[in-house]
Amino acid sequence: MAPRLRVTQVRSVIDRPKDQKRTVRALGLHRINDSVVKEDRPEIRGMIAKVQHLVRVEPFDQAEQPEGAQG
Repeated sequence: MAPRLRVTQVRSVIDRPKDQKRTVRALGLHRINDSVVKEDRPEIRGMIAKVQHLVRVEPFDQAEQPEGAQG
């Protein structure tokens, strides 16, 4: 399995340019403290780089996921 990243929105997209708002939404984030797990691919890294001031990124370990949780 490819390495994965947990991406969490930590700042609001209010008063941000439309391209940054679209990038955050394209990552699957909708509100502050939303988290998604994405494969560590160049396309995702580029999206994260564009909105790095709005998100927190950390490695995702399958073992730390609670049992029965989707992700």
